Amino acid sequence: MKKHIFFLLLFIIVNYSYSQNEQDEVLIKNTINTFFEGLHNGDTLLINQSINNTLKLQTAYVNKQGVNVLRTETKKNFLQSISKKKKDDVWFEKLMSITIKIDGNLASVWTPYEFYLNSKFSHCGVNSFQLFNNNGNWEIIYLVDTRRAQCNYNKE
Repeated sequence: MKKHIFFLLLFIIVNYSYSQNEQDEVLIKNTINTFFEGLHNGDTLLINQSINNTLKLQTAYVNKQGVNVLRTETKKNFLQSISKKKKDDVWFEKLMSITIKIDGNLASVWTPYEFYLNSKFSHCGVNSFQLFNNNGNWEIIYLVDTRRAQCNYNKE
């Protein structure tokens, strides 16, 4: 009898954990989608709903001289550049896939992408988001991306 109770409790705990992870994945995807909706529309208020006050932004790329560069941007400058988007410019970042890893209140999201400006391919790369569960609200705390002219990422 004790064995049955143990396995029943184990089953309940495993199912609860799996269900919680699924709920967190939905919330995390919603955060990422809100971020990109704000980016596409030039809406900094919407972007602010998805990011933490301490957001850190970086871009890793190879410059024209073939040197690896890591550029850091402030949250303020990032939001200012979004707010200055021309109304008739169409920004579209097409996510090729999304991979989410969660451990407690920390999540990592990997999104290969292609970026289009006014329906014309501009560049591609990968976004790596780090999110923090701030009392039930998943917020982006760190974003680093790569940028290149030709795509060579795994589209899985």
